[in-house]
Parts: sequence; structure tokens; C-alpha cells
Amino acid sequence: MTTDPPLPVLDCLCAGIVVADHVCAPIAEIPEPGTLIETPQLQLTIGGCASNCAVDMIRLGLAAAVAGTIGADVLGRFIREALTEAGVDCTFLESRPDLATSGTLVINVTGEDRRFIHTTAANAHFTTETITDAILERIRILYLGGYCLAAEPTAARVTDLFTRARARGVTTILDVVVPGPGDYVDRLATVLPVTDYFLPNDDEASLLTGIEDPGEQAEAFRQAGAATVVVTCGARGAILVGPEGRWQAGAHDVPFVDGTGSGDAFVAAFVLALLDGEPPTRCLEFGSAAGALCVQSTGATTAMPDADSLRRFVDTSVLAIETL
Repeated sequence: MTTDPPLPVLDCLCAGIVVADHVCAPIAEIPEPGTLIETPQLQLTIGGCASNCAVDMIRLGLAAAVAGTIGADVLGRFIREALTEAGVDCTFLESRPDLATSGTLVINVTGEDRRFIHTTAANAHFTTETITDAILERIRILYLGGYCLAAEPTAARVTDLFTRARARGVTTILDVVVPGPGDYVDRLATVLPVTDYFLPNDDEASLLTGIEDPGEQAEAFRQAGAATVVVTCGARGAILVGPEGRWQAGAHDVPFVDGTGSGDAFVAAFVLALLDGEPPTRCLEFGSAAGALCVQSTGATTAMPDADSLRRFVDTSVLAIETL
């Protein structure tokens, strides 16, 4: 009698928002109404926290899968084909014929932050219920990105998912997309206590807490239950607050082209360092290096190198890290 071979273990299941990004290369200014402006390039690329992180992790040599919801339309087919071609496991990516795939227009103006025009579409219907206990048995890290963007997944669903994951020894990582001011206390109250790593940026953290200082933001999330908090601050670096201590990292001085996906690149490299058993400061170095490489090219995942190249960048570049 023969038995089926065991299913492979995944380093990370990247769950959450999956998007088709339409990205323009930097333009000099926003055109006036009724006028046309030329850009050197328009790209249709994979976007969204879950898919960006998964592609970046694959490039870093990790085994990654995506869990999310897309439409059974041309953009959904593009996303599935592009993810599959990149080496991402799409077994848990649901296609629904009754929904449209989420899309974002990413407008880059030289010297300014990005502008986004977004339709949530199918992402609003991702409930996490497709992530079963059997799937959790196969993974080392569970990453949920884009939380708070839509009503689904609810706090109750995420709390249950993270609780089941941690019971199986899976590390839980939470990332958010905060659409604007609002009361998010109920969305985080039960989720943060079952979150091992919470990685918002400072703008998102400000909307969630009403606090402007990134260090105070991180402390507030720690007090709310998150085990370790990393607040990324773009060109001002990042702050990590956890049981081992508090650190503030600077940022690499690199030419800025497009910030799309830089936070996701940070997460992917941070995960690589975590899985390598690196200490918190080294994880900050890896995340910061990946973010710096990402912003030098147009598109969310185009600049992520392989793990050896990333390690060389980390080892040969000086990143100021201060103990707080």
C-alpha cells in the first residue's frame, strides 16, 4: 500500500489584498483638466500587500503562497498567471465569476508622494475562511496584509485565524491599509493580542491611534497587545519596539523613483531575517535594505534581488541604528 507524499511546508502564506496595479513612471506635474501629459512608461503589474510580499519572498528564495479573492476576469487572469510565473503557489487564491478584480491607478509625480485611485472590488469579499487548519499545519509564518481596508475580514475572523495559527506554532504578522480617519479600536482590540509582529507605517499608525510620534505609536500598539511592533517611516527609517528592546533605524540614502511596494519589500526581507533566526536589529537592517532597493525602480516588486545580493547590500551598507 502506498501513501501520498506529505504536502510541502510553506515558509509563508501571504493572505489579504490582491490587486492589479496600473503604475505610471514619474511625471512632472498633474495635468490640468482636459489636457494630456506624457509619461515614459505605463505598467500593468501585480499589486496588493499579499501578492507583493509573496513575489518578493519567492525572489528571496522562500516558499510562499497567496490566499485572497480575485474576479474571474481579465485582470484576475493576469494576476494568477503573473503570480504563477513568479513561482508563487496560487492554490489558495479564489477566483469568483460574480466579482471584479481589485485595481489601483498609481500616479507618481516627481518630488511628491504617490497618489492612488483604487477599487476594492473582490478584496472586500475575502473572509479568511478558506484558510483551514490543514493549511495552517503546512506554514511557518502567516502574514495578513491590507486589514482594515474593507469590512471583511472581520476582527472576529482574524482573531480566530491568528489564534488557530499560533496554537500550531505559526508566527502571525499583521499589516494594515487604513483608508482614512475613523474609529478602528474594535478592529484591533482582539487581533493585536494574537499578533506576533504588527507592521504599520507611521501614516497608518497615526490614523489608527491619533498619535503623531512613531515611537509613541509603537508603544500604544504594544500596550494594546501586539508582541512586537515595527513602524516604518519612509525616508525617516523605522522603529521597532518588542520584548527584546526598542530601536530606531535610519534609512539608506538612495535615488527615489517610486515608493510602490516598498513597505511590502520591507516585510518580505524582515520575514527572511526572522526565518534565519536573526536578532531584531538585523531584521531591521534587512527590511530597510529591501525598501531602499525597491524605491529605485517603478513597480512594486521589480527591484527585489535574490537573498545573497540582499545580504551583500546589508553587509556593505551602513545603516544607523540607535537604541531607544
